[in-house]
This record gives sequence, structure tokens and C-alpha cells, in this order.
Amino acid sequence: MARKFFVGGNFKMNGSMASIKKIVEDLNDADLPSDVEVVISPPALYIHYAKDLLKNPEIKVAAQNAFPKSSGAYTGEIAAPQIKDAGADWVILGHSERRTIIKESDEFVAEKTVHALENGLGVILCIGELLEERDTGMTLVVCNRQLDAVIDKVKDWSNIVIAYEPVWAIGTGLAATPEDAQSTHAEIRQHLAEKLGEDQASKIRILYGGSVNGKNAKSFNACPDIDGYLVGGASLKPEFIDIINSHE
Repeated sequence: MARKFFVGGNFKMNGSMASIKKIVEDLNDADLPSDVEVVISPPALYIHYAKDLLKNPEIKVAAQNAFPKSSGAYTGEIAAPQIKDAGADWVILGHSERRTIIKESDEFVAEKTVHALENGLGVILCIGELLEERDTGMTLVVCNRQLDAVIDKVKDWSNIVIAYEPVWAIGTGLAATPEDAQSTHAEIRQHLAEKLGEDQASKIRILYGGSVNGKNAKSFNACPDIDGYLVGGASLKPEFIDIINSHE
């Protein structure tokens, strides 16, 4: 069975009611392909607002983070049931900015993943290596370690989408070549096959997330193990629609 192409837009800590309204209205007016799943991820304050503005029921909303408890004295955190209550269906977990700036461990990301899945959210699980790790040939060691923390706790990956995001390419304008990205994605899928079985691994979507934009998105079309994109800064611009439409 073919894996449905997936394009996620991670707005990060960007946007206002006015700018998010413009992004959503542009998506509402766009002629988007039916064979591409689209998910936008505004800041938590705007999840409900974005959901209410969306007219295309095929476009879903994601949170950018979730705490692994349903409620409690966790000031500033957001719970999976609250995310669902606000109308979102997905959550981004393990993003490099959470791992490096907030110092979230692989185990904590795995704990969050379990809780999000248990509460009915799909998980966009981010993995990826730093520049110094890439330069020392540690790309797959890092990615596999991050994956294994989740594999130890989750056996059914049907509601997980993996986003491979080489940290050195995020926000820098640099991007892996299609050949390099495909090679890494194929090795990630092979690791999943060894841990979860060939059948399940063949169904898991693996997104690329390193400075994808309207100009370079089409260059990844021929890569059989790249099943979509997790887009950062470009998701705030009109070219986000070009990226969605880039899949052939």
C-alpha cells in the first residue's frame, strides 16, 4: 500500500491572529491535491483559532508540544486532552529545538509520545543529528538512539509519522542533497524494519525537514523513502502551498 504524502507546517513561535488568518485563508482558497495530507502547527494559543478558520476538513492542526500528564500542577505546559479539546489531531514531539534548548531527553520524548498516543493524538516524531555529529559519522547512531527510546515503549507505530530533521539544515538555508536525504531515510527505515518488522516499517511515513522550500521541494520527488516534509519558516509564506503541490 502506498504511503500517503504528508506535508506539515511548523510555525514555531511565530504568528499573530492576523498572520495566521491569512495563512489559513490562503490554504482554504488553494487547489490542493487530494493525495497529500496537510497539517499546520500554530503556537498553542492559536490552535483553536486556526481550527475554526479552516474550511477544508482534510487539513488538520497540530500542537508543537505536549506534556506527558493529563492535568496537574505543571505551569506553562499543555496536556494532550487539552490539545484534542482545542480541535487538534496531531502533536510535534522531539523537535531539535526542544531537545537542544529545553534539554529534553530521548526518554522524556518517548514518555510524551506514549501519552499523546494514548490520548488519541497522532505524533510527528522528530529526530536528527547536530553538525558535529554529522561530521563525525554519527548521523545514524543519533537517529537510531532517538528512535529506540520510543521503540522501547511503543510497538504500534500506525499513528506516528517520523520527521528526519538534520539540525545543521534547520533555518540555515542548507539542505541535504536528495541523494543524501534518501540514503539516510532508507537507513532509518531499515532500522525500523529490524526493530518493528518489515511490514510495519514499510507503512511508516518518514518526512524530510531540513530547510525545505518552494524551490527545492520537487527535487526530492524521486526519493522513494521520503514521504513528505516538515516545513519550518516556509510554512509562514505563500510558498507553503507550492511545497504542498510539489508532490508528483
